[in-house]
Amino acid sequence: MPSSAQVTICYGPYESSGVVQHRTFRLQGLRAALTVRGHQCILKETQEWNTVELVVNGELVFTCHIKQLEFGGDGKLDPVCKEAVAAVENADVNRA
Repeated sequence: MPSSAQVTICYGPYESSGVVQHRTFRLQGLRAALTVRGHQCILKETQEWNTVELVVNGELVFTCHIKQLEFGGDGKLDPVCKEAVAAVENADVNRA
């Protein structure tokens, strides 16, 4: 379990109010939940619509639909954020 991992959050565009673009509002809780546990987050835009992927040490450890994440907040009550943090902390740091 990495005590302080560098987590790349890859996120794609999604539709809201009829406009498709990259937005980070739904990533706020996820970023907060990871940061409070001591992890460093790097945001990376991708072209995969509606997708969030967490990459630790080059390994994909978690993926979800971006609209599964709660809008804004600190991530404490979001079950998807809890699952994502657990996936990061269970990542095998010895794999490259």
